[in-house]
Amino acid sequence: MRIATYNVNGVNGRLPVLLRWLNETQPDIVCLQELKAQQDNFPEQAIADAGYNAIWHGQKSWNGVAILARGMEIQELSRVLPGDPEDSHSRYIEAIVNGLTIGCLYLPNGNPAPGPKFDYKLKWFERFTQHAAGLYASGKPVVLTGDYNVMPTDLDVYKPERWVDDALFRPETRAAYKNLLAQGWTDAIRKLYPDQKIYTFWDYFRNAYGRDAGLRIDHFLLSPTVDSRLKSAGVDRHVRGWEKTSDHAPVWIELAD
Repeated sequence: MRIATYNVNGVNGRLPVLLRWLNETQPDIVCLQELKAQQDNFPEQAIADAGYNAIWHGQKSWNGVAILARGMEIQELSRVLPGDPEDSHSRYIEAIVNGLTIGCLYLPNGNPAPGPKFDYKLKWFERFTQHAAGLYASGKPVVLTGDYNVMPTDLDVYKPERWVDDALFRPETRAAYKNLLAQGWTDAIRKLYPDQKIYTFWDYFRNAYGRDAGLRIDHFLLSPTVDSRLKSAGVDRHVRGWEKTSDHAPVWIELAD
């Protein structure tokens, strides 16, 4: 089974890229972030024509998350991260697909930091960590994936000295990610490639993709029963080079049946 995560940076504007990638790789489960589409403006029919069922939580102009499944039922569990009834951002959706609990997230960027946006990022991260603790304690097979907007270590960022004050790399952000991992989750990419430079995002500016000046901010965290099934993982880096593509590349894992 192949599971992928992809920050599409606008699901309608980049629909041809998304459909091309789905047709090329045919992942079984896909988590999308940054739909930038209202709930009734999600391209459900085009996704269905590509062979996928879908659930999604949209938001006008910003955010938005979705889970797609190729020929499988999606049992939606939640489309709101618990802990703040006033939070109106569409940043989390959770479902059961083929026996796996899938949490798809788009963690806040947090810039400029310090400031209110950074405070919101850390509070959201704390809520997510609390929710993840409950999922982990359940003992069920769980995959938490998406755009975490965190570069966990120096290895995950091109020229880390330039990012020391950025919300994605500040000590508080990295400490929050480390605290989440301490519950027992496995970072799939780092398990298989502990010392390798791997990026999932390249800015549109300054020829970042051409220079490979990237960041690793899209992550797969696996519970123990999923970790034991992990066969391979990677980044479809070439998709970032397509015309009118997202600034992220799809990331995927492969699990033994």
